[in-house]
Amino acid sequence: MRVIGRALVDHDMIHDGDRIMLGLSGGKDSLSLLHILRHLQSYAPVKFELAALTVDPMIEGFHPENLKPHLAELGIPYFFESQPIEEQAKEHMQKDSFCSFCSRIKRGIMYTTLRRESYNVLALAQHLDDLAESFLMSAFHGGQLRTMKANYTNKDGDIRIIRPLVYARERQTRDYANQAKLPVVPDSCPACFGMPTQREHMKQLLAEEESHNKQLFKSLLRAMEPLISKKDA
Repeated sequence: MRVIGRALVDHDMIHDGDRIMLGLSGGKDSLSLLHILRHLQSYAPVKFELAALTVDPMIEGFHPENLKPHLAELGIPYFFESQPIEEQAKEHMQKDSFCSFCSRIKRGIMYTTLRRESYNVLALAQHLDDLAESFLMSAFHGGQLRTMKANYTNKDGDIRIIRPLVYARERQTRDYANQAKLPVVPDSCPACFGMPTQREHMKQLLAEEESHNKQLFKSLLRAMEPLISKKDA
């Protein structure tokens, strides 16, 4: 809670009257963020609405059925959109990886749903480990210094994207989900888990380096801070 609260303040993520829709994959990160944002609603000095959205890519092995009763129990508005992304990839994907193609299609579905339901903020659950992996992938393979931003507005200017977990470690969301006994969806992205990826390689590289340098992620956060804080899309 402390690191999330600091990220929200540092990056001015939530404004009074915001209608926030969380991208909910059903994994430990997005479920943890859902519960934390719901908790924040009860005492935060700003008032905001909260809903959740799951995009079902209709991939074999993804079973998000338990999310619907869980969201109903929490009393949080829940939107569920299905689209055969894997089939679309076979027909339309060119040089992109499947993960990149899927991410782009999902983002379009999310934007469409937010506009249809009159929500102005999309909350995503990427954490510090994700940002560090993206940073290295961009440097190693793209020759650029880039990573995910904490708070920015999309190119059309009508939706803000926030990442409240930018200071949180993956192990923290794992521990939170386990202790809170959240209904985590196993293999919330089966297509990605079923094949080696650049991201998984970076994850292993960072884990190896952190075993020798306990301050690694603190240093990386400091190095990435100007990139995380950029407001442009």
